[in-house]
Amino acid sequence: MIKNSLVLLVFTLFLLSNANAASIKIGFVNVPRVLEKAPQAEKAKKDLEKEFMPRDKRLLAEKKKIKKLQDKLQRDAAVMSGDEKLKLERDILSKSRDIKRTQNEFREDFNIRRNEELGKLQKKVYEAIKRLAKKEKFDLLLTEGVVYASSSVDVTKKVQDQLAKMYRSK
Repeated sequence: MIKNSLVLLVFTLFLLSNANAASIKIGFVNVPRVLEKAPQAEKAKKDLEKEFMPRDKRLLAEKKKIKKLQDKLQRDAAVMSGDEKLKLERDILSKSRDIKRTQNEFREDFNIRRNEELGKLQKKVYEAIKRLAKKEKFDLLLTEGVVYASSSVDVTKKVQDQLAKMYRSK
């Protein structure tokens, strides 16, 4: 990444220093800010919540069942026979293991889906950046690796507007 930034910087300096070079239009896009405010991001978040809410509710219900069993064991342990107590302890342990496994699967599935949605959104952001660059005839648009960009070259808002247009035209 540093190598790419260095090559880009050298290229830019070469173009700027070249006396024969015409006026060069350069801009900067804050991609994390675009991703944060994109309407597509909000839709993806709601879709993920809708998709994973039933599983999350089932997990919470199972946790409540385990908690009730633990409360029963704590409350009634003194009056239970040894076999009853042992059976209940094993049941709690078995259910706890199952819930941990189910939680891990849930987390993995959620992360996979979130990453899929993020990948789709990133493609749309870069598509919006390219459209803006062509439309406004930028010679160079920079994203990551920029240490400073003045507001005069920051076109982040324009990219956000382009994404919103793409979202509405769907």
